[in-house]
Amino acid sequence: MKPIKNNTSLWLSDLPKPKPDGNKYDRGHLVILGGTDMTGAARLASEAAMQVGCGLCTIVSAKETKDIYLSGPPHIMFEAYTSLPDFPSHLADPRRNACVIGPGAGKGDAEELRHCIEHVLRFKKPTVVDADALNVFDDRHPDLSYVLHENCVLTPHEGEFSRLFPFLDGTREERVQKAVQLTGAVILLKGPETIICNPTGDMIINDHATPWLATAGAGDVLAGMIGGLLAEGMPVLKACAAATWIHGEAAIEFGPGLTAPNIIGQIPQVLRELMADK
Repeated sequence: MKPIKNNTSLWLSDLPKPKPDGNKYDRGHLVILGGTDMTGAARLASEAAMQVGCGLCTIVSAKETKDIYLSGPPHIMFEAYTSLPDFPSHLADPRRNACVIGPGAGKGDAEELRHCIEHVLRFKKPTVVDADALNVFDDRHPDLSYVLHENCVLTPHEGEFSRLFPFLDGTREERVQKAVQLTGAVILLKGPETIICNPTGDMIINDHATPWLATAGAGDVLAGMIGGLLAEGMPVLKACAAATWIHGEAAIEFGPGLTAPNIIGQIPQVLRELMADK
């Protein structure tokens, strides 16, 4: 199937909009695994998820990180796990309908994190697998592929993708297609031209971006935006396409001097412009 260039007509009609008689639970509850050292990643992802429209967001991390996470925006909730293997239990409530795992997670105990991810994916909830959640499966893609499903999205950059699938060759588009067939999940390969592909062969190419996006935390923001849209019920491929376009538009509108929090701060204005067009 010929790749399609990302544009608003592909997903605007599916972009979630609050119902007049709705409540916060109607807008989804995203759960994010919070790292113990690189705490900024989950904080960026959580705020991005809320700004893009998610109704609730909870960061779950070790109890010693409580003060750090609660020092952030008051609308972001925090829960402590007793140990990392306990994290998946925080997804048991059916109202907690999406998950982001990986940003800032670290690779201290790679085996423990792998088992945690595998357990999370068995819930079959829409899940963004990013950053260290990918890195701990370097050269072990069969272990990850075994538990992935069509509601998962892997969001590697080129280095992470190459380490996860070192045996794949061909163009970027061809390698992504092969990886999608191996995993059965949606893959979003980040770059100046971001490639988004699903198991049915649909491929979207996003070049709606700016070099200013090459800044620390931009990927964490994107992961949170995708997670937020998934929690709101948007289909996975369209959620990825919408989040990537809005992420790029926010950066373009802000311009020089962009940092990750600036992307988040610009999201409401981009949404206002998009909603005016619906």
